[in-house]
Amino acid sequence: MNNNEILLLKLGEVVLKGLNRRSFEDKLVSNVRRRMKPCGSFQIYIRQSTIYVEPQTEDCDMEAAFKAARQVFGIVTVARAVPCAKEMDAIVETAKTYLADEFAKARTFKVESRRADKQFPMNSIQISQYVGGELGQFFNVKADMHHPDLTVYVEIREKYAYIHTPSVPGAGGLPIGMGGRAVSLLSGGLDSPVSSYMIARRGVELEMVHFVSPPYTSQQALDKVLELARLLTVYCGRMIVHIIPFTEIQEEIRRQCPEEYFTLIMRRFMMRLAEAVARKSHASALVTGESLGQVASQTIKALGVTEDVTKMPVLRPLIGTDKVEIIRMAREIGTYETSILPYEDCCTVFTPRHPATRPVLEDVVQAESVLDIDGLVAKALEGETWVRVKP
Repeated sequence: MNNNEILLLKLGEVVLKGLNRRSFEDKLVSNVRRRMKPCGSFQIYIRQSTIYVEPQTEDCDMEAAFKAARQVFGIVTVARAVPCAKEMDAIVETAKTYLADEFAKARTFKVESRRADKQFPMNSIQISQYVGGELGQFFNVKADMHHPDLTVYVEIREKYAYIHTPSVPGAGGLPIGMGGRAVSLLSGGLDSPVSSYMIARRGVELEMVHFVSPPYTSQQALDKVLELARLLTVYCGRMIVHIIPFTEIQEEIRRQCPEEYFTLIMRRFMMRLAEAVARKSHASALVTGESLGQVASQTIKALGVTEDVTKMPVLRPLIGTDKVEIIRMAREIGTYETSILPYEDCCTVFTPRHPATRPVLEDVVQAESVLDIDGLVAKALEGETWVRVKP
């Protein structure tokens, strides 16, 4: 580990923004600062669409910082680099020491150079040729422009030159906080954590709402959902999970409504409650993990019936994905193992044997009209508790 190693974080979509680009960049830098705090003392600043993360003390945990940088939305690639003087000999010497281990494993290599400082006397092709010639001779490795084992990157910037190995992909997307706020309906399944991640990746700050139905659902089921929320905080930052008691609503539906509409009426209540939480939290949209046709309550007709009760936009990032893709993403973001733990959530408690797949809105409204809708909603909201989840 080189002790003057730094991280270079390249910005993604943010660079395409127009007049408000500055506010995106400021937000992104402050998000990076917050994520780096637990890793040690760093100087963090932005120049020419690159965020520099420079350790200020010996005890900075560069491994942890590298990992954290890859989880910040808005960052498209992360590279470890070493700064040196903007002189060709210094560049060559730095590459020799910094990349000795890499060269020991490589049979072929190439050098790619970028000259952000146009005052520098050599152009990027000349830099690559010179550095490549010196390194090839020193390490006795062949140049290969098309399929090299190792690519050495040289960047000439304002104050220093930087030597680095290939960048790794970051999380992409937009900085959290730039896309407004939304409330995500978080169950214990595979879908809702993935859909929450996808909306957060577009810069949206999230609060979660989860429905519990004791005694039908257990404390373990709730713990599992809080753990899912905690796993998401590495991307989303800390957040609040609103926990709403749902037993009485479910029992009333079961007692008074036709069985084929159980799930739809239950989901309509969830939407009403989530919207109430969103209005209190100054959020402007709801997020669900629904995927078209995956289950009976997710047909086009059923989705129309469900969202009929809310005026807010309902964002469904998984609407066109299939289960295989959702599982792949859950594995990638680290929620899969927790999602498959076998605890019941309230969606699976009162499942009808023959659910309506082509419901007519008027029929469902008629079916639920026997309930005291406003009273049930108000009572559930009175029982709401919340937990602040931190990484």
